[in-house]
Amino acid sequence: MEFLQNYHLLGLLIGLCTFLIIGVFHPIVIKAEYHFGTRCWWWFLALGLVMVGFSLIVDNVLVAALLGVTGFSSFWSILEIFHQQERVHKGWFPRNPKRTYYWDE
Repeated sequence: MEFLQNYHLLGLLIGLCTFLIIGVFHPIVIKAEYHFGTRCWWWFLALGLVMVGFSLIVDNVLVAALLGVTGFSSFWSILEIFHQQERVHKGWFPRNPKRTYYWDE
């Protein structure tokens, strides 16, 4: 940690990790919507609350920042779950044949 601070690399590392965290959440949202639909939004809410809570407790700046980024990426995924459903409706992503969609009713 001292090396990162001495060479002013902490911000770059946090930026890189933020990029990777957001990149990981994208396929998670796609798979979650495919298998569970929008009813899984509360999972992202619960994960976000836990991560943000832990970020308030942790003393390490790097870990706290990454927990906060993960928490808020999870909050953003709530919105993306509903947007993903609309992308499926438009035909941009495959439908799950085992599920009934609101536009089929």
